[in-house]
Amino acid sequence: MAQVTIDGERYEAQVGERLSDVLIRINKTIPMPCGGRGDCGKCRVTVNGTTALACEYVVGSDITVKLPPREIIAGETVTAASGRQTAHGAFVLDVGTTTLALALASLDEGCVVRAVTRANPQRVFGADVMNRIGYCRTHGVAPLQQALMRTVSEMLSSLDAPAVRTLYITGNTTMLHLFFGVDPSAMGVYPYTPSFLESRTAPGNRLGLPEIGSVISLPGAAAFVGADLTAGLNYVGLPSEGRFRLLVDLGTNAEIVLFSRETALCTAAAAGPCFEGANISCGMSASPGAVYAFAKDGYRTIGDAPAAGLCGTGLIDVIASLLEDGTVDETGYMACERFEIAPGVTLTQSDVRQYQLAKSAVAAALLALLRRQGVSMEEIEAVYISGGFSAKINIENAVRTGLLPAALKDKCVAVGNSSLLGAVKYACEKNDLSVFLSRMRYVDLAADPVFSELFIENMTLGGVES
Repeated sequence: MAQVTIDGERYEAQVGERLSDVLIRINKTIPMPCGGRGDCGKCRVTVNGTTALACEYVVGSDITVKLPPREIIAGETVTAASGRQTAHGAFVLDVGTTTLALALASLDEGCVVRAVTRANPQRVFGADVMNRIGYCRTHGVAPLQQALMRTVSEMLSSLDAPAVRTLYITGNTTMLHLFFGVDPSAMGVYPYTPSFLESRTAPGNRLGLPEIGSVISLPGAAAFVGADLTAGLNYVGLPSEGRFRLLVDLGTNAEIVLFSRETALCTAAAAGPCFEGANISCGMSASPGAVYAFAKDGYRTIGDAPAAGLCGTGLIDVIASLLEDGTVDETGYMACERFEIAPGVTLTQSDVRQYQLAKSAVAAALLALLRRQGVSMEEIEAVYISGGFSAKINIENAVRTGLLPAALKDKCVAVGNSSLLGAVKYACEKNDLSVFLSRMRYVDLAADPVFSELFIENMTLGGVES
């Protein structure tokens, strides 16, 4: 055995054990977007005064480890919280791939009383759902579920409502499998079969949440279009007669639904963790110090803290600005090796390429749905942009870089975390979600030649090709 001292606390580790496995075991999670393959370089720690990657460092003797500062997610969870706790309440949890958002809702007043956000501790097992599914295939689902339950329990305690015993949950299909401790391995290989999509109920103590009496999940539509989209549709509601709406949930797995009062087409585009900052050289989540807005005359950071990295909305702004001044051309070629955004925060050619792949996947998926349904831009009533960072997105820059079609610019509305807000609405109103799900048809982009064609057409930075 070896003694491992981490930020002043002593633990035991097996000689030959990876440091990242030690951190997982003692619930000291750090970002590991690549799932421990050593590719991303985000799990840097200091071991005996020397920088090392936790996923590659093997414990051979007594060591002293210093971890990087813990990220505190600064998500735009709700537009307002009442602060008034009434006799009848419920907890509502959105299990995002990157961020957890928990609200205490008043069932009497139909509103959020208090809310809290945390980083999803499962990020140590990989930034995206496929990495986490791969981890489950090798190690089982228990480590991921246990890490999640520890954090959820802390969040419940922080809202200080011991009399509330009901928890509603939403999230993508993989996240709900991991929450309930159900092996998601079948969703990692074709034909990507989930074990369940329907609403699920379980006693809290069976899941590791003894403070909760009953846990109720919202239903999903497909393996990669989950309850988070169902909740989002519940939040934004149906369009006018004869018109269509789009809901675009930007994240690692970008989920999109085109819907009217009679039909609904949904799909998921593998955008990758670019919007979460995971595969960007100076990328980070939306936490204090993240550059979230950029223009030629300066930048803004979350919490007005010193610049520490670049989050998704900042990435969009920087690339839009560099397009304007010619530093980056429409092919994505960057005239300089690195562009300095702030002291110690830069953008590289590789970062631009990562964004091109992500934005092209989203744009092509959106256009593929429109073509399949035979819907014109003029027939779209509104485009709702949801996701953890959508409240800070600059629509003009999203259009400038080709993430969204210019024809829809004036119809775009940022709605923040529509998954959480739609689940709060369901908890309060118990409205019929089948009005959305009964009409839902899933489009598999991997088998869609139109998507492949559009993906290539939209790789350039600039206007979206319709």
